[in-house]
Amino acid sequence: FPFRLFPLREHGMNWRAKPLTCQEIKAFKKSKEVMQRFIRAYQLMLRFYGIILINEETGELKRAENWAERFQNLNRFSHNNLRITRILKCLGEMGYERYQVHLVKFFLTETLVKETLPNVKRSALDYFLFTIRSKQKRRELVHYAWKHFKPRDSFVWGPHDKLSKYR
Repeated sequence: FPFRLFPLREHGMNWRAKPLTCQEIKAFKKSKEVMQRFIRAYQLMLRFYGIILINEETGELKRAENWAERFQNLNRFSHNNLRITRILKCLGEMGYERYQVHLVKFFLTETLVKETLPNVKRSALDYFLFTIRSKQKRRELVHYAWKHFKPRDSFVWGPHDKLSKYR
C-alpha cells in the first residue's frame, strides 16, 4: 500500500495513503532503527531545500553550500511549501518539537531578515509557524516574526499590544 516519507494522522494529497495511527506513532518512537531512518529522511529533504542539520541533538540548521540554487527552486515551486508543512507536522508527531522550532525559525530568518525566500514568506507565517506544538515556543517565534516583519503595522499573526510587551 502507498506510504509516506513523513506520515501524519491526517489525510494528505494522496488519498490512497493511510493516515498514521497513535499506535503506529508509539511503535515508531520505540524503534531506534525507524527513528534513525526518519532523521536520515529529514536530512535528505533538508539537503534538497539547501539546508543542513548541523546538530542532531538540538536540531540546529544552517544553509548548505548550494543554498542559492536550492532557494531558487523553493521560490519557484510553491508545492514545496505543502511538503515543508507536512514535514513540520510530522516532526511534532514523532517527538522532534525542537527540530520544528529550528526549521520554522530558519524560514522566518530567510524570509523576513535575509529576504532570500520571498515566495515562502506567506507559508512560513500562515502555516509553518502554527505547526509548533509548544505554545511558548510558538509565541517566541510569532514575536520574532513581528520584530522582523515590514511594515510592522501590517503584521496580522498576533496582537500588536501583546507583542510589543512580550518578554
